[in-house]
Amino acid sequence: MNLENSINLFGEEQYWLKLIGFFLGILVLGITCFIDDSKGIPSWVKLIAQIIAAAIVVACGVRIENINLPFIDNKIWFHDWFSYILTIGWIIGVTNAINLIDGLDGLSSGITLISCISLIIIFTLNSSPLIAILLITALAGAIVGFLPFNFNPAKTFIGDVGSNFLGFSLSIISILGVAKTYTAIVLIAPIIVLAFPIFDTIFAIIRRMIKGKSIKAVFQADKGHLHHRLMKKGYTQKQAVLILYGLTATLGMFAIILLESGPWKAISFALLIVAIVAIGYKDIVNQKQIAEHTEQFLENEQNITHIREDKQ
Repeated sequence: MNLENSINLFGEEQYWLKLIGFFLGILVLGITCFIDDSKGIPSWVKLIAQIIAAAIVVACGVRIENINLPFIDNKIWFHDWFSYILTIGWIIGVTNAINLIDGLDGLSSGITLISCISLIIIFTLNSSPLIAILLITALAGAIVGFLPFNFNPAKTFIGDVGSNFLGFSLSIISILGVAKTYTAIVLIAPIIVLAFPIFDTIFAIIRRMIKGKSIKAVFQADKGHLHHRLMKKGYTQKQAVLILYGLTATLGMFAIILLESGPWKAISFALLIVAIVAIGYKDIVNQKQIAEHTEQFLENEQNITHIREDKQ
């Protein structure tokens, strides 16, 4: 982080205006989600509130305006209308991604915390604006204080207000964090960090549209998310959450290595993790099979004992 970034905390980049838009967007979204948690409102109403909140932020200057691809000296600037659509789409997408994975105690808050830690490291390595580092650190600190009460068994539930706030904040801070250097890798890094909730949401949309055969089906909840599938495999709620924590942390490490050391070291890290998971999964399967055979053997022995006692 250089001195210029520190001085420009509220300077020429007009971060004060962006912060006002950020807080106004949170206010709109918070009120809507509070009503939903209290009385319940249709999903499309929440979507409209998300669009309004995102539009307020974009109107206050938070935008993805350009990208600098590798081996190309000049920046590729987006047309205004495409920049608006891209930014609003990113904000709404990440907000709903965090909201939709909020199906188990501590899942959305824990994954957001791991994402925040990864982004803090990425922003620091990238010499990102100080305001982004302060905001992401504050968000991580707030979650650290909240997570012990939200982890299984939860004493405090996050609700739609909390999950939408986390996703909304992550989406905007990630834009602010790469505002100075829109290189391809720096833009990809937040996407990698948030890959699990993003792709889980994309698959949920596709799955619901195929099953429901209409766009309306997208707003209908189902039990097809990854955390639901893990529990169907026999994992407890706590085990499923910890597995997804590990997945998010791995993706965060991959993004950091990609940014700092290049694609080859990142790929090597990914292959190492895949090998470790494959070996671990094989051992778990073998242990389950041994446990099942042992249980079956003991059950057969018990049945034989009962038969002998009956004959006597």
